[in-house]
Amino acid sequence: MKLTVLYRGPLSGCNYGCEYCPFGKWKQSEEELTKDRADLERFLQWVESRTQDTVSVFFTPWGEALIWPWYQQALARLTHLPHVERAAVQTNLSCRLDWLTDCRTEKLGIWATYHPEWMKRSRFLAQCEQLSEHGVRHSAGMVGFRRFADEAEALRRELPEDTYLWINAVKDGLDAYTPEDVERFTRIDPLFPVNNTRHPSRGRACRGGESVLSVDGDGTAYRCHFIKEPLGNLYAPEFDAALKPRPCSKDTCGCHIGYVHLEYLELDRVFGSGLLERVPATRLWTGGLQRSASRISQS
Repeated sequence: MKLTVLYRGPLSGCNYGCEYCPFGKWKQSEEELTKDRADLERFLQWVESRTQDTVSVFFTPWGEALIWPWYQQALARLTHLPHVERAAVQTNLSCRLDWLTDCRTEKLGIWATYHPEWMKRSRFLAQCEQLSEHGVRHSAGMVGFRRFADEAEALRRELPEDTYLWINAVKDGLDAYTPEDVERFTRIDPLFPVNNTRHPSRGRACRGGESVLSVDGDGTAYRCHFIKEPLGNLYAPEFDAALKPRPCSKDTCGCHIGYVHLEYLELDRVFGSGLLERVPATRLWTGGLQRSASRISQS
């Protein structure tokens, strides 16, 4: 089978302190970090054992993973497995990048979030440049607070043309958008209207629970991060029997790592092999697919 696993272990600490994030500047104990490392090792051994399948892994930690060497080593290890198609991670890109030389970088994907309150733009751009020099496919992005709009426009101007810059819409009422705000962010990211939409999902076909799984550190598997109904334990001998088509049980889906797997949105066609690291297959941000993005957001 072809399987994508979103892994989220117990790691929750972060070296940044964003006020909107509950894990900002959260410090974990040595005991907690030791458990995170052991859980990750168990998961890696499971991936290594699935030689009959094609596996992709996407690390979506609550905290920042790449400041810890065991996540750097995990990505390198995964990219050298013949049956692993993709190994990707969400990160603030604050770590050193010398570990990239240990990876098969053609299999590596980086979803990098720029936090202007915690990193200088020049530093973030230099980090992205290093990724490009190593041949690592990556996207860059920002949380779409209105106060960051000027910085987002500046980052778009200074990033290479071939780097996609996404904007994550703020949907919880903290920063209500005007039509002008939406237009401004859409000029930066043509897919912003898609992310700024809570897509109808109840009863809709989704790859979650069939070919896409969310797994925690103990191995408990869910169809996605947003439906906390366990499917079973990944490490149980009979677990594969739990993989089957399931219509979504939530009314709407508003997060990219969730709605990107809703079949009717056809976002797998938009992102192609860059689905995990959020890199569209076509440079839509240079004028390609704005009408398609508008269609998806209105579905």
